[in-house]
Amino acid sequence: MILIVDSGSTKCDWIAVDNNGVQLQEKIRTKGLNPAILKEKKLKKIIRNSDELMVIKNQVSHVFFYGAGCGTEKPKTMLAHVLQFIFLNAIVEVQEDTMAAVRATINSDNEAAVVCIMGTGSNCSYYDGQRLHQRVISLGYTLMDDASGNYFGKELIKDYYYNQMPEDIKIAFEHKYNLEADYIKYNLYKQPNPNAYLANFAEFMFLNKDSKYMNKLIKDGIKQFAINMIFQYEEELKSVPVHFAGSIAYFSKNEIKEVAEELGFKVGNFERRPIEGLVKYHTSKL
Repeated sequence: MILIVDSGSTKCDWIAVDNNGVQLQEKIRTKGLNPAILKEKKLKKIIRNSDELMVIKNQVSHVFFYGAGCGTEKPKTMLAHVLQFIFLNAIVEVQEDTMAAVRATINSDNEAAVVCIMGTGSNCSYYDGQRLHQRVISLGYTLMDDASGNYFGKELIKDYYYNQMPEDIKIAFEHKYNLEADYIKYNLYKQPNPNAYLANFAEFMFLNKDSKYMNKLIKDGIKQFAINMIFQYEEELKSVPVHFAGSIAYFSKNEIKEVAEELGFKVGNFERRPIEGLVKYHTSKL
């Protein structure tokens, strides 16, 4: 049995398949396992809290894990150690979430493309058909993550407090969320995963997507992401498409296409949930 895992900061999806590529059970969902944010003890606790994973842990021969926070060696190694500790009989491979996006969106193994992630966080890389090239090392949600869920959450909260929201949007925002200053500060500074907390506000943006205010907010964020991240690969953009993975990208398809037309790059595939593309990729290798 192999486990294919796709983890963001908010949630983590696990799919078990047998050696013939047949999915053995329903997708298992746990909290996100971001080793750049969570400590080893917390990572172990999240996995052990899943009864479904504990039942099958000794039957697993391979774990293919793709996740946020796995782009640098120290957290990547720590998470690999955690997985090896729990899945004692398994060979463990840990890759950054960008590689999950690549394998889930490209049309063939050797296709070159610029590949973007827009989920709770955001990132962008170039895949030359064999190797991944990252020209910007992400510094996470505090300094980077343009056009991500947590980016848009911050923008919405700031606009609310700066009185820059249209009145009807502001009233709707107040009805949907607890916007008391102390509550927001508690979640941002006293609770784990503040990036995931911020990303929860992005749903509101899509529920009110038809308003001029929200449309501008979305496009401004995408444009900023394109300028800061996608155009790191300006030369490559002349000949390759730009693929997108993640829920923010999926629900912003039209706005992404409008920005792409304005800035001059070619949009390729969209994959809302990379785990589905990863299952196809790994089962094809069995």
